[in-house]
Order: sequence, then structure tokens, then C-alpha cells
Amino acid sequence: MKKTKEFTLTAMFLALMILLAVTPLGFIPLGPINATTMHIPVIIASIVLGPKIGAGLGSIFGLISLIRATTMPTVLSFVFSPFIPVIGTSQGSLKSLLIVFIPRILIGVVPYFVFIGLKKVMKNRRQSISLFIAGLAGSLVNTILVMNMIYFLFSASYADVIGKSGSAVYGAIIAVIATSGIPEAVIAGLATAGVCAVLLRLTNKK
Repeated sequence: MKKTKEFTLTAMFLALMILLAVTPLGFIPLGPINATTMHIPVIIASIVLGPKIGAGLGSIFGLISLIRATTMPTVLSFVFSPFIPVIGTSQGSLKSLLIVFIPRILIGVVPYFVFIGLKKVMKNRRQSISLFIAGLAGSLVNTILVMNMIYFLFSASYADVIGKSGSAVYGAIIAVIATSGIPEAVIAGLATAGVCAVLLRLTNKK
């Protein structure tokens, strides 16, 4: 029965991710970057089904991002796809695979351990707060890692895209995290707290 529930929920999360990917709700253009809701099913799956399934779904999120960056390129697609030439060159970079997969996989791992850790600290009290913080953490680890990896791996090319140089480039990175990453994280935290509370009861996970 447990395996059946896990399979059903995994299939449901996967279907939701595909639905988000093929509609404007999954990737919302904000200047040179896209805000996303694709991470929310991965966060919820991490908490409800565990880090292994969460990491698997995170990998699928990364694959979807890679396919989208390759088939629907924007000015920053080179940081998510090795098939898109890096600005100023005639070829793509395999470093983009680090950006497109590592943060997405961690979305499916970090929330689980944050939630379990907070449950122990709070001794199972205030579960909704633990879920909210876990959702917040899962979203922020994605945004913070993606933006910082862009800076350290593609700093010069990113500077060309945004038209800045020197310390102003990292200032732009911080601005993206603050203006896009934090609202995304709050939405993810609220969704995680609401949905996980129901799913954890249904799956009898204490």
C-alpha cells in the first residue's frame, strides 16, 4: 500500500510539473530571467516522499529547464544549456549543466532535512511553521545557487547581458535574489505549508 501511494503521488507531482512546463504558469519572464513555480511540486515531494524521490523530480525539473532553454532560447539561455553559444563565443559550455541540475536536485533534498530538523527542535509542535520554513529553504537554495553559479561561472557573459561591470554585476545578482527569489520563496513556503499538511495526514507520516 505504501509503495502504491508513493507511486501515485510521484506520478501526480510529475504530471503537475509537466503541466506547469507547458503553460505560462511554470516559467514567468522577468527581464532576462524567468520566475518559476516549477520548484513547488519538487519541494512538496521532498517532504512527503523523501529526498530520493525529491532529488529525482528535481533532476526532471533540471531537464525541463535545459530543454526549454534549448528550444525557447532567451538572452540568458546559455547558462542553462550547453547547446546555446555563450555570449562572445561560438559554442556552448558544459558548465551550464552544473547550473541547470545541481540547484534543482537540491530543491528535492534540502526541504526534507530542514523539515525533519525543525520537527525535532520543535518536538513536533507548530508543524505548519516547520513546513513553511522548509518550503522557503527549498526555494531559496535554488535561487541563491543558480544566481551565484551564474556569477562565478559566467560572470563576464552575464555582465554583457545586463550591461554592467565590476562590483555592479554582483549587485545585480543580489537584486534578482531579493526581487524575484524572496517572493518566490514566500509563495513556495505558503504552498508547502498548505499542501503538505494535508498530504502528510493522508500518507500517515508523523
